[in-house]
Amino acid sequence: METSINEYFSRRRTVRRYSAKPVDAALVRNLLALAAHAPNTGNMQLYSAVVTSSPEMKRLLAPAHFNQPQVEGAAHVVTFCADYRRYSLWCEESGTDPGCDNFQSFMAAVIDTCLFAQQFNTLAEMDGLGCCYLGTTTYNAEEIGQLLSLPELVVPVTTITVGWPDGEAPESDRLSPDAIIMDEKYQDFSGEDIKAIYSYKESLAENHRFVEENGKKNLAQVYAEVRYPRTSAKIFSEKYLAYVRKQGFAI
Repeated sequence: METSINEYFSRRRTVRRYSAKPVDAALVRNLLALAAHAPNTGNMQLYSAVVTSSPEMKRLLAPAHFNQPQVEGAAHVVTFCADYRRYSLWCEESGTDPGCDNFQSFMAAVIDTCLFAQQFNTLAEMDGLGCCYLGTTTYNAEEIGQLLSLPELVVPVTTITVGWPDGEAPESDRLSPDAIIMDEKYQDFSGEDIKAIYSYKESLAENHRFVEENGKKNLAQVYAEVRYPRTSAKIFSEKYLAYVRKQGFAI
């Protein structure tokens, strides 16, 4: 029976385990071509996608993604890049200054890239494929850039692993719509509001386990002190910013 649009979006899952069944490269290419119809800045399409399919290249990419098993386990690893190079070369060939070596231009390319990536993710999942975003892309962008031979004005933004699912992936919890949807103006939260918003997430058995395993008092401490600590964020922020500047964006 066909899955309705509402059912797909309400029940979608991140897939990290893939079967050995190959995924036709032509299918991935077609899904990327369809995804390229996503909205973008001024119809400039400031993005590129590098598809890694060979076992050897996936093996080389894996350390940059902290050896997450889905990198080598997926049929294809797609690195989505903010790409001003193509536009810049077009401008230069046409005798004009592209004017893209700045923060505004970089952010436009990042937004375009994210829209492109998400459109691909949705199309792939609706075709029965399993996908997983890799947030580690910005952590080791320079290493990824070197492996993929990315030239000036091209910067990795995010990565999606793709393959046929191996079994059913767990469904992720989400905050209540009341926590994220606001009418007319931003509505700030009281302490009681915050407790109510996060109560379900904190009640889950798997999250109780995370708290116990990490010796913390609550789930927020696991997130802020173990999973995403300030020290790591600062290190990777400086590293990514240095690489973005090296690639030609004066920000």
